[in-house]
Amino acid sequence: MHDFTRRSLLQGGTALAATGMLTGPALLDFAKAWAQTAPWKAESGAKLTLMRWKRFVPAEDDAFNAIVAAFKTATGVEMNVFSESFEDVQPKASVAANTGSGLDMAWGLHTLPQLFPTKVIKMNDVADYLGKKYGGWTDAAAKTCKQGNDWLGIPVATIGGYMTYRKSATDKAGFKDFPKDFPGFLEMCKAMKANNTPAGFALGHATGDANAWLYWVLWGHNAWTVDKDDKVVINSPETAKALEYAKALSETFIPGVASWNDSSNNKAFLAGELYCTSNGISIYVAAKDDPSKKDLAEDTYHALWPVGPIGKPTELQLAVPILAFNFCKYPNAAKAFIAFMLEKENFEKWLSGARGYLTHTLNAYDSAPVWTADPKNAVFAEASKRALPASGIGSPGEKAATAIADFIVVDMFANYCTGAKDAKTAIAEAERQLKRIYR
Repeated sequence: MHDFTRRSLLQGGTALAATGMLTGPALLDFAKAWAQTAPWKAESGAKLTLMRWKRFVPAEDDAFNAIVAAFKTATGVEMNVFSESFEDVQPKASVAANTGSGLDMAWGLHTLPQLFPTKVIKMNDVADYLGKKYGGWTDAAAKTCKQGNDWLGIPVATIGGYMTYRKSATDKAGFKDFPKDFPGFLEMCKAMKANNTPAGFALGHATGDANAWLYWVLWGHNAWTVDKDDKVVINSPETAKALEYAKALSETFIPGVASWNDSSNNKAFLAGELYCTSNGISIYVAAKDDPSKKDLAEDTYHALWPVGPIGKPTELQLAVPILAFNFCKYPNAAKAFIAFMLEKENFEKWLSGARGYLTHTLNAYDSAPVWTADPKNAVFAEASKRALPASGIGSPGEKAATAIADFIVVDMFANYCTGAKDAKTAIAEAERQLKRIYR
């Protein structure tokens, strides 16, 4: 969903002045003043090792590094920050949790803090401080990090994914406005295929892309992997209807989607072979930063996910929560850093550096400058508010995270859409796998 070449965005790395980045003496002065009044005073000689997901937008990288450097200088805390791919964050965090060493903090995906509820520092005070100061947390973000009344981590941001399309192609298909419901979206995709300007959505093991659109279809039909009590309910008439809808959609897609990973749709869209897909803002940013793709960038637009028969948004967006392990020797330093990251003077500039790639989870940032800097960014401001937690209506936690990591829903849809299995068999297999997880 969000993978693209670093080279394609290098020009964006020089855009900090345009984003209004608080840098140099101004950032350091703020950091020093903040450190004097912050509720958490870093322990003497504190050292923190933080693992985060791999950067995709260089300007976001620059903004984050500036925050780290200012915090280090203002508080004296030694910061060791390194990045890993999305797929490697969870396994490496698990090793640290099991061994009690190697990391102080991990910044990862979906319900990461829920995987280690007994191994994390409770962040109730940090969540309360930030929530009261910045208008409260979005619902899905809070659910992602909370267990009962306890905050197991802090939901730093959401990586939003929305419909990315060529307006010339949707106009030609007879849709001046992007469809807002499932039937209209299917009709548009059929018309686009007839015009040889096809849509395409991953049916392979694409962690971001495939899970995003297939959970959207599943939930949009009021079908769920588990109910509110975590009872497996995938085997339902609603799931069968979701499969039929997805198959009808898949028949309009560009060839090859069954083997797509998270970078495939980016490449196909930027190559002019694909005209509608689901993605983060990365395709548009890459096109804007490539002078040879000026026309493509101008023709690229974004839209909210259409709403299914359930009658309300059912979006799986990519949450990126941060946690601190309870074996960290410097818990106050860890809490201070997390709070410092999300202060207005830092976070709004950081959002601008991310160029719409990151979406806020604190309501006060609805008015952040990034959302009006380019009208095509505005859709992504909705990601945290419209999202459901990765567990759907079930409980966030290790079981829900495992179900997504094992591509159970993706494989169910892929098997049916490609004709590998009939609907009854595909659903029954998913049911068996889910019952093993939720036993």
